[in-house]
Amino acid sequence: MIWLHDIAYFFGGVFIANALPHYASGVMGRPFQSPFAKPPGEGLSSSTVNVLWGFANLVLAYLLLFCVGAFDLRAVDQAASLGLGLLSMGLFLARLFGRFHGGNAPVGP
Repeated sequence: MIWLHDIAYFFGGVFIANALPHYASGVMGRPFQSPFAKPPGEGLSSSTVNVLWGFANLVLAYLLLFCVGAFDLRAVDQAASLGLGLLSMGLFLARLFGRFHGGNAPVGP
C-alpha cells in the first residue's frame, strides 16, 4: 500500500503550500484571508490567527510527511508527490488570493 504513502506526501505538500502565505502574512503583522474570517476565506483575519493557522498547517504537513511511511526526498515518487501537492495548492491559492490582491488582473491593454 505504498501508494497511500504517496497520497499522504501529496497532502503534506498541500499543507506546506497553504502554511506559507498565512504564516508569512502573520509574522509581517498583516491581516490575511483565513477560514476563520467572516465570510470564511474572504474576510481578513488578524495576524495572530494567521500565524496560528499557518503553524497548524505546518504541523499537519509534518505528520503526513514524517509519521506516514518513511519519507525520503531522494525517492523520485515521494518527491514528485510532495512537489505535485505544493504545485497544485500553490496554483489554487494564487487564483483564490489573487482575487483579493490583484494577482488575477488581465494582462494587456
